[in-house]
Amino acid sequence: MMAIYTLWGYYARWTARWPMLAAFIPFIPLIAIWAFIVWLELFPRVFLPGPLDVIGKAWELTYKGILGDYLIDSLSRLAVGAAAGIAIAIPLGIFIGLNKRAHEFSWPILLFFQAIGDIAWLPILLVWFGFGLTTMTFVIVYTVLFPIVLNTVLGIRSAKPDLHRAAQSLGAPRGRILLEVTLPGALPNIITGLRNGLGYGWRALIAAEIIVGTSGIGFLMFDARRAGSVDEIVVGMIVLGILWYIVDSWLLAPIERATGERWGLVTK
Repeated sequence: MMAIYTLWGYYARWTARWPMLAAFIPFIPLIAIWAFIVWLELFPRVFLPGPLDVIGKAWELTYKGILGDYLIDSLSRLAVGAAAGIAIAIPLGIFIGLNKRAHEFSWPILLFFQAIGDIAWLPILLVWFGFGLTTMTFVIVYTVLFPIVLNTVLGIRSAKPDLHRAAQSLGAPRGRILLEVTLPGALPNIITGLRNGLGYGWRALIAAEIIVGTSGIGFLMFDARRAGSVDEIVVGMIVLGILWYIVDSWLLAPIERATGERWGLVTK
């Protein structure tokens, strides 16, 4: 028991001095278990490569320029689709949240289409648009759209009525109330929707690349399947996890936390 407390003390001091270690230390036991299972040779090496095999494959793909090019392709598609989805979702969510009749009319439609997964659209999209960027962009936009719209509507409709009445009593026009009262109050929910929407969009992109792509990380993994290159598949999986961890933990989560603190929803 004392050894556990001692190790925990070291962990606390190291992560306090170098916060980035907190993201990597928890994976050390997993990598050790993985390496131990490979060392026991419970499975053929071709089915379960070891950590060093995966590192070697990652270096090979990087040296050849394949990994970098495919990663850029995936990120570019995500950026285009996410930007289009955000540009549609936030104004639509604000309109639905502010208009009672629009909310009553559109809410069943939103719930209906939200229940239809992005992958379910791929067969008909392939008929309409074929194998290409249009199909993948549609899938990303569709996936990003609903979390942002629904959270924006929730934020708009959750704005405190007292603040609206206070602004009206001071003679503020409707446009100023929207910009200085309603939207700031809804901003934490909007940021949460952005975080969730981008996460879903990232997964949808990889699924679309696996099915219809000719490049990208998803295509890299699917193409490796045909060659039986399990280590290449694992490289793709690790790249996906690391990249999303960086985006979510170092960018989206701090923005969400800062927004909540700014508007009094979270205490420091």
